[in-house]
Amino acid sequence: MSPANKPWDGVIPDEDLASFGREFDRVERPLTAGARPAVVVVDMTRAFVDSAYRTGWSPTGYPAVDANASLLAAAREAELPVFFTKAYAEPDHEPLPLERGRWKLASDPEPLPEGTPPGDVIADGIAPLPGEIVISKGARPSAFFGTPLASYLIQAGCDTVIVTGMTTSGCVRATVLDAFQYNFHVVLPFECCADRSQISHKVNLFDMHMKYADVVSVDETIGYIEKLRVG
Repeated sequence: MSPANKPWDGVIPDEDLASFGREFDRVERPLTAGARPAVVVVDMTRAFVDSAYRTGWSPTGYPAVDANASLLAAAREAELPVFFTKAYAEPDHEPLPLERGRWKLASDPEPLPEGTPPGDVIADGIAPLPGEIVISKGARPSAFFGTPLASYLIQAGCDTVIVTGMTTSGCVRATVLDAFQYNFHVVLPFECCADRSQISHKVNLFDMHMKYADVVSVDETIGYIEKLRVG
């Protein structure tokens, strides 16, 4: 990733960059990943993409959908395993209090306008294809917590997880951390994830790049996939 396209440029102070550089690998470093990647698209649903829903933000959500479409095209061409997550199997599921967990949400949110389609549906343009598994993870942030994702990745012989989705500071970060803890290489194409808060998006990308993942561009990620096909 060249200095011109780091997503945290202008946000992380020079003294912080210097401090991290004393312990962790440098910010500018080559991509480190394995030879058997899978793609995990986390909660790329209408509810998180589109501003019509209180958890969504269209200005950043839809560009991330477009970036995911490009990545998925390359992954599918290379026949990589592709997994999606959403909350519940039924898109109009009304979670019980125990299912909702302890999220700090509004206790009495405004209802959606009548006729608004269910939000817990994978965004248009990146719909799962037959043979691609959609994991219902409930209200928990990580794609791994309480789900069979790790076992699927092991069965597929994967050593690397390419994580994308919504939101960078929430479910994406939780998934990246768990993938790291399972000893997978983690690649995070930054255009393929988004957040309502841009400062949270950028700071979390930097923090994950320093500790758990290789945060690179979608073009670099696609290049990595294409080199695997040639090899």
